[in-house]
Amino acid sequence: MNAKERLNELRKEIDGIDGKMIALFKERMETAGRIAEIKGMENMAITDESRERQVVERAMALAADEAQRGEVALLMRSIIAISKERQRKTLFPSEWPLLPPPRKPPGGRVTCAFQGVPGAWSEQALAALFPEAEKLPVEFFEDLFVAVREKRADYGVVAIENSKTGAIGETYDLLRKYGCFIVARTWIDIRHCLLAPAGVERSDIREVFSHSEGFRQCAKFLRGKSWDLTACRNTAVAAETAAADKGGKTAAIGSRRAAELNGLRVLVPDIMDSAENRTSFVVISPEPEYDESDELISFTFSTEHRSGALCEMLLPLMAGGMNLLQLESRPSGAGKYRFFAEVRANILDERAAATLRHAASACEYFEVIGCYSMRG
Repeated sequence: MNAKERLNELRKEIDGIDGKMIALFKERMETAGRIAEIKGMENMAITDESRERQVVERAMALAADEAQRGEVALLMRSIIAISKERQRKTLFPSEWPLLPPPRKPPGGRVTCAFQGVPGAWSEQALAALFPEAEKLPVEFFEDLFVAVREKRADYGVVAIENSKTGAIGETYDLLRKYGCFIVARTWIDIRHCLLAPAGVERSDIREVFSHSEGFRQCAKFLRGKSWDLTACRNTAVAAETAAADKGGKTAAIGSRRAAELNGLRVLVPDIMDSAENRTSFVVISPEPEYDESDELISFTFSTEHRSGALCEMLLPLMAGGMNLLQLESRPSGAGKYRFFAEVRANILDERAAATLRHAASACEYFEVIGCYSMRG
């Protein structure tokens, strides 16, 4: 018997073993459903950590060696997680709404808030998304959320992630704090330049202004230079500050547009660490906007603080074939964390909605914060 024939024989053995395993698995899940009914009648918790340890330890005791003990433990933990998912499906209804009904987008010329002053990257994102909008500049990120929440602005455009430095935690925190919804998302190229007033050369510079993210995204260029780095609210304010200085020793890191608006010249173009430096901006509104054409869902959740809790929440997403695009964690107290996730799905799809409800049943807290599309 050659290798190919032997391989086929072994695969037939595997198929037979799988058939026996599936039959036993179906029997186990049916039993889990009956257990769920009893727990429901007695108002008992689905998770019983003491019982789970007993099940895992009993199975591990049947293993042949130490290496197999770890494999058996992983198998049993996975089966237990699936079993609890069956219990949740049995106990919890699947009709509760995941998002309020969508609002109709405002007609006519909309007002859109952005953080900073003209020349800020957020203003450029706003111009790409809403070229005809009335612009409402605000000083801080939180001011933007307040303006949207109080309906002084129809929308707000705010940075949420950079391709080099990662998530912008403040945006996630404010989304939850003010109960705003994401209604669109886009990426724009960030082309940082070294800007200076007329007559100022690189050898003259003693202080450079920018946003802290601007410094981080240009770390390689700044390395080894004896310049004082002063953080500003955003790169456009940094350009304004450099332009207002009459000492002839300051510069800024910002955009070409910020240079044009403030009478600065570009000393060194494209000083970013990565030529593919991009920032993602989200559009927020006080109410959700979505329809059948949207392709992304964002939600926030928290789980119990115990081993396997996050895995149990993610398991229904895998079972439902849902593509998890992003997962971020944010502190929500001493030793506690809240998660933010983005998946590729539409909230109006029944299968996607059922998947999210099953995932939510494994959480202490769960809230959908938007169904939307990527623009641009």
